[in-house]
Amino acid sequence: MKPLIKFLSYTAPNVVVKLAYDKIMNPQVLKLRPHELEIIDQAEKGTIDYKGMEVKTYKWGNGEDKLLMVHGWEGQAGNFSDLIKRMEKENFTLYSFDAISHGFSPKGQTTMFEFADLVQIMLDKFRINKIISHSFGSVGTTYCLSQHQFEIDKYVMMTTPDRFMERVDDISEMVGMNDKVKYRLVDRLEQQFKVKADEQNVSDYVPRMNVKKGMIFQDVNDKIVRLAQSESVAKAWGDKCELVKIEGTGHFRILRTDSVLDQVVDFLRD
Repeated sequence: MKPLIKFLSYTAPNVVVKLAYDKIMNPQVLKLRPHELEIIDQAEKGTIDYKGMEVKTYKWGNGEDKLLMVHGWEGQAGNFSDLIKRMEKENFTLYSFDAISHGFSPKGQTTMFEFADLVQIMLDKFRINKIISHSFGSVGTTYCLSQHQFEIDKYVMMTTPDRFMERVDDISEMVGMNDKVKYRLVDRLEQQFKVKADEQNVSDYVPRMNVKKGMIFQDVNDKIVRLAQSESVAKAWGDKCELVKIEGTGHFRILRTDSVLDQVVDFLRD
């Protein structure tokens, strides 16, 4: 496939731009694992009417502290099943949602901006004071918090991308498009969303958030979100944030690793 894309980059660049655009805008809907289905079945379920679609929401527990869990790209609320089982023993009410084209929510194109809108709706509706996000979920969440001055006591990122252009570069490398086609893609995105691609960076969002304390967990060998990205975000966030470097979890197992979850619970509880 990659040699074909390289060939089309020279002979039919607009076709390649469309392929890459669709890749950015349309997440693959993945099947839930049994333990994820089990935790979803236990939730109190609701919906958000968003752009004519019924976005699925979930609630566990009835504690005083309120925690919003924001999944990543091609994830869903059930990804937090191990954390939910631990936090239900604490004095917490837990909330999450399936973004558009994720989990049990309707299919459709989606971006960081829709993630951010849904985070804003959840924070407004339930008066939540603590947040945890995984991977791309950190992008939408930090954008929301930079635009709306919600008072958040604690925020945990389980890895975080940083610069949007890094994602474009990764997709370009993945599919085999050349620089000329890549910049056509960037131009299309900028025209559609009326924003500059090189200004869409988590490290630019975090200094503008109203968060008292933050923590970022990052596997040093994560092959999807590189350590340098989390380091850049932590540096921009400043002394309100602690970066915790770990090994042996990769990008996804970080959400199911006992030693990591112990630290997450301790941080959120205190």
